[in-house]
Amino acid sequence: MVQWLYEAFYTAIGDLFADINNLGVEIFDLSWVQAMVNLFTMLGWSLFVVGVVVAVFEVAIESQSGRVNVKGTALNVLKGFFAASLVGVLPVQLYKTCCHLQGIFTADLAGIFAGEQSSTIGAFAGQILSLAFDPNAAVQVGLKLIFFLLAFAYCVIKVFFANIKRGGILLVQTAVGSLYLFSVPRGYTDGFYQWCKQVIAICLTAFMQTTLLFLGMMTFALPAALALCFGFLTIRKDDITVVDFLGYAARFFLTSQQYYEWREP
Repeated sequence: MVQWLYEAFYTAIGDLFADINNLGVEIFDLSWVQAMVNLFTMLGWSLFVVGVVVAVFEVAIESQSGRVNVKGTALNVLKGFFAASLVGVLPVQLYKTCCHLQGIFTADLAGIFAGEQSSTIGAFAGQILSLAFDPNAAVQVGLKLIFFLLAFAYCVIKVFFANIKRGGILLVQTAVGSLYLFSVPRGYTDGFYQWCKQVIAICLTAFMQTTLLFLGMMTFALPAALALCFGFLTIRKDDITVVDFLGYAARFFLTSQQYYEWREP
């Protein structure tokens, strides 16, 4: 039962982070974003054609001095062709794949963390009740609750805006990548390779940032859960807390002897 509760709790947090991570992916489903990607793809093809023409002229000029390298030029043109074909497709698909794998990975981690919890319902309830009747522990748990809630809210908000920003950065990187297609057929591939590394870094950051946040939340989830349960038990109405109500109910149903009077109607 406790493992099921932990798994449900961890899975809910993992689904929340997966939805946050998909914010950057959903940007590329918009029609105007797809139109911009197609525009930059066409621009990349145009620059590739111009680069091929320039590369042919460079080969013709080098042939006069006997230093021509037709094989290297043909290989560079082939590289440029593949680059022009994938510059508007591969970054987006790689980003979507990383976000999808992150969701699967967090779901597996939730099952692993839940399986490691060996406590029973009685032990968990004993921890909660010990906090409820210990003033010093109550103060510490209250401070931990405030700290965890503030840290969780800050991290979630930061990751939320970072994922939206990351989708825009990837769109800009797609536009920048099309500009390198003029140089690839001519053999100048250093800038394009650096662009590929930046795209991979963006996708890897999307995967690692949310995963590390999830792992951090899982590491400190038990104190936060205890703090939330303690906060629920100390809810007060008419000078009676939830702990008092549970105590009254236990005495009424379990420990106290009941007295009944039967009367004829």
